Parts: sequence; structure tokens; C-alpha cells
Amino acid sequence: MLKSERVKFIMDHLESTYPKTPIPLNNNNNFELLVAVLLSAQCTDERVNRVTPLLFAIANNPFEMEKVDLKVIYDIIRPCGLAPKKSKAILDLSKILVDKFDGIVPKDINELEKLPGVGHKTASVVISQGFGLPAFPVDTHIHRLAQRWGLTKGKNVKETEKDLKNLFPPEKWNKLHLQIIFYGREFCSAWSCDGTICEICTTCYPNRKKPFKAKKS
Repeated sequence: MLKSERVKFIMDHLESTYPKTPIPLNNNNNFELLVAVLLSAQCTDERVNRVTPLLFAIANNPFEMEKVDLKVIYDIIRPCGLAPKKSKAILDLSKILVDKFDGIVPKDINELEKLPGVGHKTASVVISQGFGLPAFPVDTHIHRLAQRWGLTKGKNVKETEKDLKNLFPPEKWNKLHLQIIFYGREFCSAWSCDGTICEICTTCYPNRKKPFKAKKS
């Protein structure tokens, strides 16, 4: 199967499997989304969704959050892991948003990436899900799937993101990001598929006999 054929099959199959793509992290505004995505690093969405209601009941905007004691934030988000680093980042970015942006989360990805605890992937998710602007957030899971499906030979998430953006039209990026995540969790996870089991893998590579080993980012 040619790469162009794989791209079309994957896009069509994901669309038929996941015609709707609800946002995995519960939020009511872009500040809540920013904090939730920050907390999701090395943590499941389910756990984040259990923790954030407790945090946002105290403060759901940067004006209120910057006044919350660091230990209070730490104690609430502790189940998400990396709590010392994340709690400080939440407090510090809240102060910056108030001082520099009048409490409004910027829609400029470069400005977002300058905030404490906000990397390129986190900023891309906020741009995509919060503002509806074209972005293709790539984490280690999407990086692994893109390799399995023959969409990239990228050595890291940055290279894979570039390849995926070149393969798929911008108007599809936001939805595809979520569709790939959903499909990976349900059918093509690291333990449920080794590159020879799920429908996308077997269709794209029908002659693949040995487990596919992805290059770690």
C-alpha cells in the first residue's frame, strides 16, 4: 500500500470509527483547559478529571488562582503526579496571565509556550481545543502509532508532528489528533497491538509478520 493510500484509509477509518470527538479533559474555559492539560502530563485523563473539579471549585481563573496557597494546590493535584513542579507552574502561570495578559489565556502558541510548565504539546492542545485553530499535538503515543502506520520515520515527536502536518490537511488536524488518541487507546495500544493485530495495522501492512518496534522519542 502506498503512503498516500495509507493516509486516505487511516483518515476514512478513523472518521467512521469516531465521527464525534469529545474533548477528553473536562473544562469550562480556556484557563481550566490549560491547567487540565498541564496536569495530564504523565497522568491519565480520568484522574485529571477527578482532580480538577476540586481545584476549580477554589479557583477557576488566574485572578483567583494566583491567590491560592501553593500547598493547597499541591495537596489537591498530588494524585496527578509531579505535584511539586505542576503546582508551582499553575501558580506562576496564573500570575503571568494576570500581569501580562489581563487574565486571558493567549491564543498565540509562542506566548503559551513561554508560560511555566507549558511545552509545545500542551500549547498545541490549548490552541486546538480551546481556540479551534489548526494544530496537531503529538505526544509519545501518537508518535508510536504514526510509526506503526508508516506515516513517519521521525526520531522524535517534533519530527513526527511535521510529517503528520504534511500528510493531512490542516482542517483535519484537530479532529485527527483526538481520533488517533481514541483509536490507540481502544485498538492499538502498546499492549493490545504490536503492529500486527488492529485493523489499521493489518490493512496498511498485511504482510507484516513480526511485531513492529517503534523508535522512542
